[in-house]
Order: sequence, then C-alpha cells, then structure tokens
Amino acid sequence: MINLFSYGCFILLGYLSGSILYAYWIPKYFCHIDPVKLSTDQNPGAFNAFKYAGWKIGFVCIFLDVLKGFVPVYLSSKYIDANSMLYGLVLAAPVFGHAFPIFHFTNGGKAIAVSFGCLLGLFPNLYPVILLAIFYLLFSFIIVIGPHLHRSIATYACFLFASILTTSKSSIVLGTALISCIVIFKHLLKYKKEPVSIRLLGR
Repeated sequence: MINLFSYGCFILLGYLSGSILYAYWIPKYFCHIDPVKLSTDQNPGAFNAFKYAGWKIGFVCIFLDVLKGFVPVYLSSKYIDANSMLYGLVLAAPVFGHAFPIFHFTNGGKAIAVSFGCLLGLFPNLYPVILLAIFYLLFSFIIVIGPHLHRSIATYACFLFASILTTSKSSIVLGTALISCIVIFKHLLKYKKEPVSIRLLGR
C-alpha cells in the first residue's frame, strides 16, 4: 500500500509539473502577448514562444519545459523501483500533464520538449533520449519530412517501435509507448490535411 502511494504521488507530481504551461504564461506576463491566440496552430509550446516573444523568452520556456519533465522523473528514480510497470506511468505523467493540463485540459501543448525532459530524467540511462534525438535529426536533416506535424508523427512512431524492439526494461517500454502515443495524438488533433513532403538531403 505504501509503495502504491509512492507511485501515485510521483504520478501526480509529474502531472502537475507538466500542467504548468510556461510557454503560455511567461510570454503573457513578461511580454504581454498571448502566443496561443497569435499562432496559427494555437499551441502553447516553446516554438510559438520563440516566434512571438523572442529568442530569450523562447529559450527560457524550452528550458523550463524540459526541466518540468526531468525533475519529477529523476527524483522518482531515487525513491521508487524503476523496474515496476507503474514506473512507466511516472515516466509519462509530465507529458500527459503538458498535453492535457489540469486547468486547461483541452488546450494543452504538443509535449515535445517535455518528452525530452522526461527521457533525460532516466539519467544515467540516456539511450531512450538519444534514440528519440536520432529520429528527430534523421527526419529533419537527412530524410527531410515536412511539414513539422508530419515530421513529429514520423519521429515518435519510429521511436515507439524502436523502443519496443531494443529496450529490455518493460517499464521503460511502457513509458516511452505512452509518451509517443500522447505526442502523436496531440499532433493528430492539430492535423489540417496538410500534404506531406519527403526529400533526401541535398535534393
């Protein structure tokens, strides 16, 4: 019972941490702009903070979005068993919080930056975050997929299948699967029938 309570506390901590939409609140209170209303995709994410509030605010927002995923996951590994399947829920909780925040449940972000933060929280096991970064770089610079929505979906779909095939720890597989499904689902909600383009580097 105590163990279940501990997992529940870290799941809740991760969800609440993820629910803080820094890329919405920081531009609003420091720059007096609403990046959600100004943007075409109405996404409270770091990209729109960069675009509408400037690079300084953008870097602060992306740093805090990564941090809000990193901190609860990293702390949890000190107190609970990362081999338990419940740990998969802990790993994905900040991503779910960002995508479906407690006070703006239907207006969350796409959860890309926070997903990197969650995977960094697995330190010293950096394999999952490196794997995700490899697919992002692959589809951004070598097999270039556009627009960004399709690139992100392809990235997380490949990351999901690669994690299932190459990760031995079931709890991490569950966590990465949940993260991937949440991010893909949030991108699909923003889908506006944009045509996909694929080209190789240099063409």
